[in-house]
Amino acid sequence: MLSTLSTLNGGDILIQAGFDYDNADRIIGFKLTGHADHSPYGSDIVCAAVSALSISTVNGLDSVASVQPIIAADQEDGGYLSVRMPPVDDYMQDRISQALLRSFQNGLLDVEKQYSDYIRVQ
Repeated sequence: MLSTLSTLNGGDILIQAGFDYDNADRIIGFKLTGHADHSPYGSDIVCAAVSALSISTVNGLDSVASVQPIIAADQEDGGYLSVRMPPVDDYMQDRISQALLRSFQNGLLDVEKQYSDYIRVQ
C-alpha cells in the first residue's frame, strides 16, 4: 500500500491509490494520496471523479452494508484518505462491502485509463 506522495512523469504530483488485501484476496483497506493538478481547483475533473468515487464508497459501506470503516483523512488540505475495514462476521455485510470496494477499485482503474498522467492505481 502506498504511504507517501511520489512524483512521476517529470515531477508531476498525482493521485496514487493503493489497496490492501487479506489472505482470501478481500480488500481490507485503501489509501489515496496526492492531488491530480489536472485543472485549477474547482474544475479538476480527475480530482472530482476520485472524490465522488471515494465518498460514495465510504458512504455506501456505512448506509448499504452497515459497516463503519475506520477513516483517516486530511480535512484541511485534502490529498489524503485512508480507509480500513473492521472485521466483518456477517456474510451479507461482507459480500456487499466487497462489491462496493471492488466497484470503487474498478472506477479508479477506469479513471486511470483516461487520465494516466494524473492517477496511479496499485
